[in-house]
Amino acid sequence: MSEFPAAPDVTAEIARWLGHLGAERRMSDKTLEAYRRDVAQFLSFLAEHMGGAPNLKQLARLKPADVRAFMAARREAGAGNRSLMRGLAGARSFARFLERNGKGKVAALAAVRTPKLPRTLPKPVAASAAKRMTQTELRAGEAREPWVIARDAAVLGLLYGAGLRISEALGLKRKDVGNGDTLTVIGKGNKTRMVPLLPQVAKLIADYVALCPNLPADGALFIGARGGPLSPRIVQLTMARLRGAFGLPESATPHALRHSFATHLLARGGDLRAIQELLGHASLSTTQIYTAVDAERLLDVYKTAHPRA
Repeated sequence: MSEFPAAPDVTAEIARWLGHLGAERRMSDKTLEAYRRDVAQFLSFLAEHMGGAPNLKQLARLKPADVRAFMAARREAGAGNRSLMRGLAGARSFARFLERNGKGKVAALAAVRTPKLPRTLPKPVAASAAKRMTQTELRAGEAREPWVIARDAAVLGLLYGAGLRISEALGLKRKDVGNGDTLTVIGKGNKTRMVPLLPQVAKLIADYVALCPNLPADGALFIGARGGPLSPRIVQLTMARLRGAFGLPESATPHALRHSFATHLLARGGDLRAIQELLGHASLSTTQIYTAVDAERLLDVYKTAHPRA
């Protein structure tokens, strides 16, 4: 861990906090690094703002004006509302840890209102287009090895057919597949969940495995042209090519296929709780955004089809 611009009592508590997030909250290394960076940024501002590295007593004496000054400084540096929200979330998480462990209450962080974000709904890909993206025969004219085209189809099939995140699909090992009609996935925070593996998606994976040369039995399921684990960037570029070929909007990203999975399930009567489990959402409120997407779709249908609309 890099040095924090804070007194020893604060840095000691940061180490305990990060340890707690990793061991008990099971946050991923990437999330831990983001939290560490956000708190370091907040403390760096305070050290300059207060004329010295802050200690626990000084943190407890912070005023809302100090937090607002931090936010103003971040805005001046070009940070938007989303960046400010994330930075405050990290600082508030650390403050809650201090309070729970009897190290003082940083009330100023809770007293300042978090910047609001404009609500944006996920933009799903149409079911017909999502299915076409996994049809390898549509890419037969490309100057790419057949196993690469089969690999891309299998990855996209998992994103749409199982609702996986890119990181979850690319994190699969070869030994993880081929064991029936379910798949165990490691999601955010290293939490595992079981998702159904549709026969169509299982066939896409089997076709890729049969075509792929030198696929290690105990390594990553999806590999790049040089044999290493497949990069998310390759999946994004593949999606961009397909987007252009099918005339889809810029919103048709790999992650949009996961949105499509949830939206199309909900439109067909899927239970919201079940969809939450399939997506690996910690909170039902995260999944509920898809009810708004489906309602928006129904309104669009009404407006275009109803004679008096």
